[in-house]
Amino acid sequence: MITFVNRFTLTGDPEEFEKAFDETAAFLREQPGLIQYTLSRQLDDPASYINIALWESADALRGALAHPDFGNHAKAMRGLAESTGAIFSPRLSFEA
Repeated sequence: MITFVNRFTLTGDPEEFEKAFDETAAFLREQPGLIQYTLSRQLDDPASYINIALWESADALRGALAHPDFGNHAKAMRGLAESTGAIFSPRLSFEA
């Protein structure tokens, strides 16, 4: 399992961004390997969001992002925010 962390800095309307993100996420939920994701908004900076997604593997994530239809789904979101993403592998974890 891997963790994909994607930080967004809004250049557009927050409601429009969240709607565009949800539409892109609907496409990604149909792709093999996605386990879970969470989109969170920074409390003291409402123009800053972070998406944390768990995928079965880096190859599954890369396959979803390389899908020919992904660009069309992400186009609206990209017009509303700049983003920086990275893939992480787990090292330590805790569950209550």
